[in-house]
Amino acid sequence: MAESVPVRCPACRREHVYAAPAFPCACGAPVRPPLARGATPVPITHRTWSEDWVSVRCQACGRQDQWPHPELGCPCGTILRIIVRSVAAGPGDGAGVAGPAAPPLHIPLPPTAPAPRPAFHPVTIRTARDAVTAAALYLKWLGYRDVRHVEPRDGATVGLYAPGLVARVEPSTRRTAVRDVETLWLSALAESAVPVHFSLAGYADGARFRADTLAVPLFVLDLTGTPQPVNSPADELVTTGGGE
Repeated sequence: MAESVPVRCPACRREHVYAAPAFPCACGAPVRPPLARGATPVPITHRTWSEDWVSVRCQACGRQDQWPHPELGCPCGTILRIIVRSVAAGPGDGAGVAGPAAPPLHIPLPPTAPAPRPAFHPVTIRTARDAVTAAALYLKWLGYRDVRHVEPRDGATVGLYAPGLVARVEPSTRRTAVRDVETLWLSALAESAVPVHFSLAGYADGARFRADTLAVPLFVLDLTGTPQPVNSPADELVTTGGGE
């Protein structure tokens, strides 16, 4: 069974139960970062690539490798870094214990959904381009066709477009601001399209509230490449799907 730990968001005090996703070792065995039970999660206010990775030892073959640091997106908009046990603890304490693959961390479809989608297969995020690729794959999984992206001219968020869709991806360490949400909404309104926003670093205070009032779905990208919905419009989009 996958190891799970209780997690309390320090921002909103919401309780979660978290299980780290599994990654395939070079030997083929699934590996999960060993979670530190009882440790307080750390809100991520800015990102550095060195802190976003953790050393994990495969229990099957002993290989030590770098994997995405476990993260949890709280519905309040806070991104939490889950504390893991040091790889130096060794196999004796269960560090790097292998287990069955974890399910995707998206909101599951209800039993009444007419056409369940197959499981989403993410791509690990190591670069800003990976974040854009992960968001584009997720939109295709939701049902949008002909998803294309437009490179920004001024270092701003990357635009993703499809029939009936205008999306933005913020792949940097900057938290998405209220103005970003409003600009996206206006762009989508002009195109009579659905606005969707993806952020790697999460959302600034007020951005989620503004998105709720404008019905803009917000997602955060964890380093496994699986977008996680953080507001009700995003939950609804995951449930109903997109596209024509």
